[in-house]
This record gives sequence, structure tokens and C-alpha cells, in this order.
Amino acid sequence: MGISQYIKEIGRGARGAKPLTREQATDLFGQVLDGTVTDLEIGGFCLAMRIKGETPEEMAGFLDATHARLNHLPAADRPLIVLPSYNGARKLPVLTPLLALLLAREGLPVLVHGSATETSRVLASNVLEALDIPMLTAIRKIAPGEIGFAPTELLNPALKRLLDVRRVVGLRNPGHSVVKLMQPTTGPSVVVASYTHPEYARTMAETFELMGMTALLSRGLEGEVVSDPRRTAQIDGFVRGVRSELQAQAAGTSNEVPGLPKEIDVATTADYTRRVLNGDLPVPEAIATQVRHIAQLADHAAHA
Repeated sequence: MGISQYIKEIGRGARGAKPLTREQATDLFGQVLDGTVTDLEIGGFCLAMRIKGETPEEMAGFLDATHARLNHLPAADRPLIVLPSYNGARKLPVLTPLLALLLAREGLPVLVHGSATETSRVLASNVLEALDIPMLTAIRKIAPGEIGFAPTELLNPALKRLLDVRRVVGLRNPGHSVVKLMQPTTGPSVVVASYTHPEYARTMAETFELMGMTALLSRGLEGEVVSDPRRTAQIDGFVRGVRSELQAQAAGTSNEVPGLPKEIDVATTADYTRRVLNGDLPVPEAIATQVRHIAQLADHAAHA
């Protein structure tokens, strides 16, 4: 059937484009993931959406299509904490592995998933490997207190191919939003999500509400879901789609975080992570607070 009729609606520019319904978005994204459309149509879809921007209804439709095609992990014994990691470190160390390990220390099963979308950055997967946490090679249940890292292609190869379109056209596309919001398990979960630009916060929040998801949303660290250790960011929680403010944003940025290295290479970041876990360095307060809120949301998800 193709997706040209949808591109005609969304491709009329920032002012003339019409939003898709949730059902239309589901059909469009499903065809993209199923590989039944041409590369030219995929490019047209990606560029049109980049100009127009996604509505919450469209995001919900894209997620519906994705969830129907994911290789889901089996339900864990406790709600699975889902940490998307697609940006990596640019100026500060990538601290998503530290967040994952602190959550696992609370007895929670943790799934980190991601792939390289920026070739020049240090990735969470690199640091996890240095910490002896290997990449999953098959879909399986994650045990309480365990961390699994799933490359995107293990969850859905077509989704990874869509992310790789960025390498050709140089712009993000709806796939980059989908991977940060999706629920890759059949059981209860807490999706930890972040935004870098404030306009995305509203869309992501309304999408969680539409999807009835349990999630945590805050401004992340260079695109990663872990809290910036230098700031007190606003944190919102969602329990089955019902939103509440867990922490208000505070002004100001701290110049010094005890022990936080200036270097961002894999070995230095892994060493810092080990020293925090061993108690040789303090857990940054912003990340400790984030862990507490995620654990509380997990308790809510367990009693859903």
C-alpha cells in the first residue's frame, strides 16, 4: 500500500502539515518497521516528521506499532527498570552505568538498551563492558539485582536500521524518540526517560499519559537518562499514566562534584563508577535522589 498518502499529510511544511491520528501513525510506522516501503519513502517520512515534529497521538501510534513487533523480554520477578542509552558522553562522563548499578544494588532488575547514534561519543555499553557486564546475545529474563544490556537490534533489527538513517541524512527521526519511550518487556516496568530540549518534555509527558505507562521523566545528562550531578532538575513520575511532580527544579549549577573526573574515557569512567559503588567516593546527590524515585515507582508498578 505504501505510505505516500501519509507523507502527503505530514510533508506540507511546519505550518501546512496535518497531524496523523494514532491509528494512522500505527499503520505508517508498522509499514516502516516491516520493510514494505521504499528507502525514498522512509527518507521522506523522516524528513517530514523532523520538520513537523511529533504529536503525542503520533508518538503513541509509533509506540503501538513498535510494541507489536518487539522481541519482548519475559516478565521479571520485580518491575523491570528500563534505561535507554543512545547518546553517550560528550563533555561529562557517561553515568548511566552508575545509575544502573545503583538500581541493581536495590534489588531491581535493570535493562539498559541502546546503540551508537553518535560515532564520536563514549557509550554506556563501552563502560558496562569495562565493568564486566556483557552485552545480551539472546532475549531472556533479567533477575532482580542484575543488569542486562540489549543492543537495539536484539529488540528489533528494523528499529536499528531506522536509527541508522541519521547517518545518511544527518537528522534525528521518530525512531530516536520511540527507543527512548518503549517498553521492551511483557511484564511491569518503569521506563526512565529524559529530554534535552524543553519542548520535548510536554510531548513525552502526554505520550506517557496516553499510553498509561509507569515512568520517570526528567532533564538528562547530555541526552542520557541519568540525572546531571551538577543540577537539581525537575522530576516527574507517571503511575499508569497519572502524572505527579516528584521534584521541583532548582536554579544554579554546581561547579564541583566530589570525585567526578574531568576525563570521559572508558577506563576513567569505569574507575569512578567502581569507587562510588565501593564507597570510596560519594554517590552524587542528584543521582541518589533519582534512584529513590525510580525505586518508589517500581513499588507502585509491582502493586498495579
